[in-house]
Amino acid sequence: MRIDTLVRPTTGTSGTARHRPAAADGAPERRTEEPGTTPAPAPTGTRDADGMAVAAFVLGLTGLLVMNIVLGPIAIVLATLALLRGTARRRRALLGLGLGVADLVVLAVLVTANGSVVWGFGG
Repeated sequence: MRIDTLVRPTTGTSGTARHRPAAADGAPERRTEEPGTTPAPAPTGTRDADGMAVAAFVLGLTGLLVMNIVLGPIAIVLATLALLRGTARRRRALLGLGLGVADLVVLAVLVTANGSVVWGFGG
């Protein structure tokens, strides 16, 4: 066996190299936090924005069939917030925005055609 597989050099707080024995089973070594340091927070802002983009898409698509007076504006707001927060799912947020606007357009067409907000399939 080679010596560098048994001992891994690490740097201490004083900048000097220390040697720590490697795990015998080849498992990755556990890293412990140095005293006085805090772990970096998880990037939840992007994950939240991605969730908003997906929710805007689903609500906009559902709003084409039912409750478009409620789901359309919610889809528009969620898509706008997702885009402002820099979502990784930009296309899905844009689709949610477009579907939310389409919900309101369908509502406007049905209100002008029927004269009421209530509508259904068939006749």
